Amino acid sequence: MQPEVRREYNSRFTPERYQAFKDSIAQAVNHRPPFRIAETPVFVPKDLKHLLAQACEEINKILCAPDFKQRTDNAIKHPTLRVPGEDYHTRFLQMDFGICLDPEGNAIPQLIELQGFPSLYFFQELLSEKYREHFYIPGGYSVFMDDLDRHAYIELLRKVIIGDNDPKNVVLLEVEPEQQVTNIDFLRAHQHLGLKVLCISKLKKSGKQLYYLDEQGKKVPVRKIYNRVIFDELNKRHDLKREFYFKDEVEVEWVGHPNWFFRISKYIMPLLSQSRFVPNCLYLDQLQKYPDNLHHYVLKPLYSFAGSGVQLNITPKLLDELEDKENYILQQRVSYHPFPIAPNGGVKVEIRMLMIWEHGKPTARIVNNLVRLSKGAMIGVKYNKDMDWVGASVGFFEPS
Repeated sequence: MQPEVRREYNSRFTPERYQAFKDSIAQAVNHRPPFRIAETPVFVPKDLKHLLAQACEEINKILCAPDFKQRTDNAIKHPTLRVPGEDYHTRFLQMDFGICLDPEGNAIPQLIELQGFPSLYFFQELLSEKYREHFYIPGGYSVFMDDLDRHAYIELLRKVIIGDNDPKNVVLLEVEPEQQVTNIDFLRAHQHLGLKVLCISKLKKSGKQLYYLDEQGKKVPVRKIYNRVIFDELNKRHDLKREFYFKDEVEVEWVGHPNWFFRISKYIMPLLSQSRFVPNCLYLDQLQKYPDNLHHYVLKPLYSFAGSGVQLNITPKLLDELEDKENYILQQRVSYHPFPIAPNGGVKVEIRMLMIWEHGKPTARIVNNLVRLSKGAMIGVKYNKDMDWVGASVGFFEPS
């Protein structure tokens, strides 16, 4: 991908620049993230950029269909998981694409998973800014797909997340946010928007009203929740004392309603398989027999996060022993191509397209991206320890 740009970038790279780059990220929010940040961004050629946009458009057509909610009602497996006050559509949408090669040897995106849940919108802005500040980025290359620039991007996030509210009445809700790997994203969100970053255990309830206590012990009403709570993590925290439960009827606007976490997830992958950008996916509990080429598939839990629970080497015995088959899909393996990015060898690339669906708009809009670089069997910052030129990154798109 972009060999001339890559050669120029790598020739100017030094370990000292890389350390200064990482230090400047930590200094920007007074916090050093615990995950590995890659030595390089990815330079995405215009042909691949257009294919990514086309893939998102094709998949979006299914998500925008009038019967989408009806088709995904079974995604919310238990009544206790259904949260009141569901809105018209998801506000946040992400699609993860592994970058592979087609039979002609051209780069092509293949959907790995998707989610109707916020991602690292704020960290990615910081990361791209620091790459540009410390390294060689060609003129005209941008992390944005259309007419957005950095200022317009932040103002769009402010419009969607804060709206007409006083920022102090908007909370970014998490489980012990200061302990989360993604805390740097929360800190950057607070920097830009001024919202309150709050642990769910600190959220108070009086009737249908929510509030929190500020530093002076004064009650501050909560009008809007920017939800970053992952259900499978919350369900494991039986030690967490709280007044608010997601099933409670409360007078609050969700920006990122929790039900979309289930509706737009690996659950809908089998519904998308007619696209050339989506590998074959099967509901495990609906199979009369397993595929003959089972070694070409991976097993994925429907609602796990960050690759948790994915099984690469599956057998009929393993599948037979699963008691909750309705919570799994089989997904055909995709072959990530190792691109010549690192000075010492090939690197696999996964690009997450970050989208926002504004109220009144017909579909979600691509606003930014997130890249994960890997040399290991699994993609993700926690699976590539003790390796270099891997980890969290971002894509700069070639101008059209």
